[in-house]
Amino acid sequence: MLRSLNTLFGSVIQAVDGELGHVHDFLFDERGWTVRYIVVETGSWFSSRQVLVSPAAASQPDWERRVVPVSLTQEQVRNSPDVDTEQPVSRQQEIAVSEYYGWPAYWSIEPPLAPVLVTERPVVVEVDTHLRSAREVMTYSVDATDREMGHIDDLIMDDANWFIRYLVAGTGSWFRGQKLLLATRWVSSIVWAESRVVLAQSHDQL
Repeated sequence: MLRSLNTLFGSVIQAVDGELGHVHDFLFDERGWTVRYIVVETGSWFSSRQVLVSPAAASQPDWERRVVPVSLTQEQVRNSPDVDTEQPVSRQQEIAVSEYYGWPAYWSIEPPLAPVLVTERPVVVEVDTHLRSAREVMTYSVDATDREMGHIDDLIMDDANWFIRYLVAGTGSWFRGQKLLLATRWVSSIVWAESRVVLAQSHDQL
């Protein structure tokens, strides 16, 4: 079923032994529009720390009551690796979190690397993981190929696979103030430095 991410902000994250906190944000992979992490504000029980929780840890959410049960304990979360959610999340941080919880890695390396003889200490290379904040993208403008259309009001997710299927765009006066449901597959590019989403269609096509 389709869910508005806007309405899910503030939802309760319920651990097996108590409440963990509330949904602060979602991090999605810009290349596939799939939610990879829930950013959880833990609240006063853990000094208001923000932590990452994978959808792989979630049981069946009660969307109507806005409660997402997860197969984690408060102690697990308390001892989890630190991740600065205000900064881009590096692959190394993702690996640390994934290994700590035992979550499956969604990324892969292709083609497989051939075995090599290591004679020196390996160099750790930071990798852009293409993770983006849903909250941030909801402040972006939306452009057709030939003009600016409006701004993003919401993102719509399929709760079966955590895939973001649609953008909800407020159009202002050019389309009688109505909102448009735009498929994410129509997005040709996202200009992060300019905070805008560019579609592959013209104004007339839309």
